[in-house]
Amino acid sequence: MTKPNKADYTKDQWRKLKEKIKLEKAAKRAAKANKLPPRPPIQNTTETSFVLGNGLSRQPIDLPALKSYGKVYGCNALYREYDPDYLIAVDVKMVLEINKHKYQLRNDQVWTNPNKAYTTMSKLNFFQPSKGWSSGPTALWLASQHGPKQIFIIGFDYTGKDNGNHFNNIYADTENYKKSNDGATYHGNWLKQTATTIKEHPRINYIRVIAKDNYCPEELNILSNYSTMELEHFLRIFSI
Repeated sequence: MTKPNKADYTKDQWRKLKEKIKLEKAAKRAAKANKLPPRPPIQNTTETSFVLGNGLSRQPIDLPALKSYGKVYGCNALYREYDPDYLIAVDVKMVLEINKHKYQLRNDQVWTNPNKAYTTMSKLNFFQPSKGWSSGPTALWLASQHGPKQIFIIGFDYTGKDNGNHFNNIYADTENYKKSNDGATYHGNWLKQTATTIKEHPRINYIRVIAKDNYCPEELNILSNYSTMELEHFLRIFSI
């Protein structure tokens, strides 16, 4: 293949071409490492999004690397360590914490549901009407509304840790979160809301990134536009 000549492209065209080449090389490296056929390369960063839950399975992921590949949607206390493109928080205590630190003043894409407790707060974005869902599925729904071709779902573990017995969250034992030895949170509503979003957007390909021992619910497995990818494979593709 002839090496492209930078002089033949506009600045924007050259940037997009370099992104495409970078992604194609990453996909080929991952395929070689896994001895699998190459995955179709991501053509540009407007076609891929990442939705981050806070389950323990996402701990190994290099979050800053993700923005090189697409938009990032995150939830709740994620803002403490990382600035996603969109932050979604529907729990009142979390919104109060976010406002206390005035995070929405440096990230103008903080989204929540309307609530009288927020009447004096500025720079928040409100879902109209309120979704009435948990933060993770709401973030997935918002990302889907923006129409990417594929969405990687990360940190949606659903069940608890320690054989499902204890609270599964990266921010356990911190402000506004349960203790790590507390019982697992019921996941049925999260699962139903995730499935509803996937069904409502049949043109989007949803890929859930899972650790080898992650729970794989049949409610999602039966959906034609849903698949899973093991964490190790994901890390080989989406890294810098």
